[in-house]
Amino acid sequence: MTTPADVPDVRDPEQPGRLLTIERDALIPLLRDRAGEDFALPVAACPGWTVRDVLAHCSAALTRVAEGRFEEGVFSPESNDRDIADRADWSDAQVVDELERGMGAAGPAIAGAGGRLDGLALGEWVHAGDVREALGEPGAYGGAGLPDALALLARITRERGHVPLHADLDDLDEPLRLGESGGERPPGRFIGDGPTLVRLYTGRPVDGVPAFELAGVEAKELNIYG
Repeated sequence: MTTPADVPDVRDPEQPGRLLTIERDALIPLLRDRAGEDFALPVAACPGWTVRDVLAHCSAALTRVAEGRFEEGVFSPESNDRDIADRADWSDAQVVDELERGMGAAGPAIAGAGGRLDGLALGEWVHAGDVREALGEPGAYGGAGLPDALALLARITRERGHVPLHADLDDLDEPLRLGESGGERPPGRFIGDGPTLVRLYTGRPVDGVPAFELAGVEAKELNIYG
């Protein structure tokens, strides 16, 4: 796969929704083929949450976005726990059904939010990777959505003035520039694959991933959720 070295900072409003629908088409069939006990597996990236909890959180968040319901405290840990509790009596299939609808319906709302919700789309895609990893499925934090995910990540880190990094990725033909120093700090350097870079930027475990190099910056500085 290829993408330009410097992803343009001009926002593509369709990109977050595209990322979600790409992942929907891959993840939902996988979930429908899993046994009920698989939904009770723990998710390492989300301590205390099971696969079902992560899916319920994602389906609730995307439904909320699609319906434009943003009450006070929305997306806080307390709000997330309430969303999961509200679905405690649902079947696993009902949770997956809501997730499927939300991954398709949230795109237009995110597109019209002017960038304010773009990070949420990236976060839901990352949670899909969390679920894949918990289920022992390949493709966690990668797959067909990776180019859009990397482009979103690069733009978001630059908009936030995050620590600068030049990434030489196995998945891309040209280096990817993330973060922005304003000339105050030389960029760090990453050499490795795209899914590992996503893991570093989202605080996910990197045990057992393909070998990578990171210089000029500490892994904890890259975490956009830290």
